[in-house]
Amino acid sequence: MSPAQRSEPEPERFQVAFDGRALPATAGQSLAAVLLDAGIRSWRTTRVQHRPRGLFCGIGICYDCLLTVDGVPNQRACLVPARPGMTLSSTSPEHRPFETGEDTVD
Repeated sequence: MSPAQRSEPEPERFQVAFDGRALPATAGQSLAAVLLDAGIRSWRTTRVQHRPRGLFCGIGICYDCLLTVDGVPNQRACLVPARPGMTLSSTSPEHRPFETGEDTVD
């Protein structure tokens, strides 16, 4: 069989919910990738000056991409793999916007 005849299986496609909005996802994507693919660049704010935050480092070091996943707060979107039926929220379980982290000096 030649390489041209081989076909890779299609990755599983499914949906996750973000703040009540259904977003398409593909097996192997991080939650941050799902959000970015949907055009969502920020999903929380800083504590002091309420600046928008989303994906920054992409490797779990900075904590800028925190969100609530299936009711569990403070999950790093860049590290959590997407799974079918996940519920993501930009607010904490107490329904308050995330305001974690410190503002940086401009």
